[in-house]
Amino acid sequence: MKITLFQDHIVWADKDANLQHVGDRLERLAGKTDLVVLPEMFTTGFCPEHLELAEDMQGKTVRFLKHWASACTMAISGSFLACEAGKFYNRAFFVFPDGTVATADKRHLFSPGGEDRTFQRGNDRLIVHYKGFNVCVLVCYDLRFPVWSRNVGNQYDLLLYVANWPVSRMKAWNVLLEARAIENQAYVCGVNRIGEGNGICYSGESKLINAKGEVLLAAAPNQMCVETVDISIENLEKLRKGFPVWKDADMFNLI
Repeated sequence: MKITLFQDHIVWADKDANLQHVGDRLERLAGKTDLVVLPEMFTTGFCPEHLELAEDMQGKTVRFLKHWASACTMAISGSFLACEAGKFYNRAFFVFPDGTVATADKRHLFSPGGEDRTFQRGNDRLIVHYKGFNVCVLVCYDLRFPVWSRNVGNQYDLLLYVANWPVSRMKAWNVLLEARAIENQAYVCGVNRIGEGNGICYSGESKLINAKGEVLLAAAPNQMCVETVDISIENLEKLRKGFPVWKDADMFNLI
């Protein structure tokens, strides 16, 4: 499967500008990839204080994603600022080429940034089957919590983290992405934004890592990067069969 990491700036709280910019980039990827991974809150930046920008599942953002997934015959994943029945969510999505949309809400809300005061936390992980892979989509701060990320019984083959992860904490980003890949015997893809938003700087450093912890693609810091890498389910299954540490993993029950 060909997977494209979409590392770019996000215009702070300007949905229309971001949709226009992302649409222009997506159009160029038609026929060149199977899956595009966008950063967290790709239409607004990380702005839980701007709840007026939230949308439901019939809104402009979801219509935009369905259009480009269908037009370019590819899947698109990321997260956006969502609302439903008067409540607000940091909602992860996976949009299939046929327009089907799967979602789950961010589990671990970033309390230092006030996310927990405005958003509802999710209780389910988003795992979908696509192009021979089981794909799990988590959001930013979820990376710090290995139990929530745990791949019990090889439930997933590719783990996505979509993020607005600040430059001040990039040591953790880089170390934890590799740890999640090794401990879960899965491909891990982390896509982070670049630029500045509300006084916070982001350096990107998006990457795709295999189950051995080897970096297959690394985006340069502070630069726009839309790059594609091919990953193999056969290679992953061979590794799991030859070194089946997953069989000895602990089971977890989350309340």
